[in-house]
Amino acid sequence: MTQSMTAFARQQAEYEWGTLVWEIRSVNHRYLETSLRLPESLRSAETLCRDLLRKNLSRGKIDAQLKFSPNPSVGSISVDPHLLKQINAANAEISTLMPELQQPTTLDVLRWPGIVQESKQDAKEIEAELVSLFKSCLTGLQTQRENEGAQLKSFIEQRLESIAKIVGEIKHAMPEILQNQHSRLKEALGELADTLDPGRLEQEMVLLAQKADISEETDRLQAHVQEVRNILGQAGAVGRKLDFLMQELNREANTICSKAVVIETTLNAVELKVLIEQMREQIQNIE
Repeated sequence: MTQSMTAFARQQAEYEWGTLVWEIRSVNHRYLETSLRLPESLRSAETLCRDLLRKNLSRGKIDAQLKFSPNPSVGSISVDPHLLKQINAANAEISTLMPELQQPTTLDVLRWPGIVQESKQDAKEIEAELVSLFKSCLTGLQTQRENEGAQLKSFIEQRLESIAKIVGEIKHAMPEILQNQHSRLKEALGELADTLDPGRLEQEMVLLAQKADISEETDRLQAHVQEVRNILGQAGAVGRKLDFLMQELNREANTICSKAVVIETTLNAVELKVLIEQMREQIQNIE
């Protein structure tokens, strides 16, 4: 299923010991780039959450943030005595060298990363719940990416229909265009027919007709359009394949524009280029 790389999901859950809130944002990116922000006391779950992102997503810049609001009426505060001794010793040494510095307050010490400890049982319970909530939030993100992807797929399919119609019109009109060009050239050179070798004249006219013939380009356009449709029906990351095909479609449209011998073909080629560019812009958001 086609997925967009642009999405947002938020999950919140209340517990006896506090509130957990996960927010995950996803934007388009060439590769998968993940950024996770968790409170220092819960950083042990970061690796597991990052692995979940890598297993479920292929491309996109992912920003995931966890907010934890502990319930002050539950549990007790304890400090790491070893770390507290280290901080105290460091503070005493700094005070000796720089006595003019202001001494840290109790709150300053409590803000030091890792100084405040939770009971091991509470930490394990919180970690289990935050991982479960993260999975739920990630599922919500994937659902939104799929919904956005379905809209992008519909947008691209509409443009493909328009391209197929224009290519069909070009192919239908091409024999008459080449015949008219041949007649005009023959008429224009009619006065010189007596002085020119008829065989050489016919040969040159055939070469001019070959240069103006765009049947190969239109055939390749039709093949590329069908391949885009096939890829849109595939599972997994398809954005890079589609982006490559947009380059191929644009190359054929440019060639048709340069070979055009009537204004109608030129206008058709310009319209093709507009449609291809519209698709290319949207494909940048597809995983």
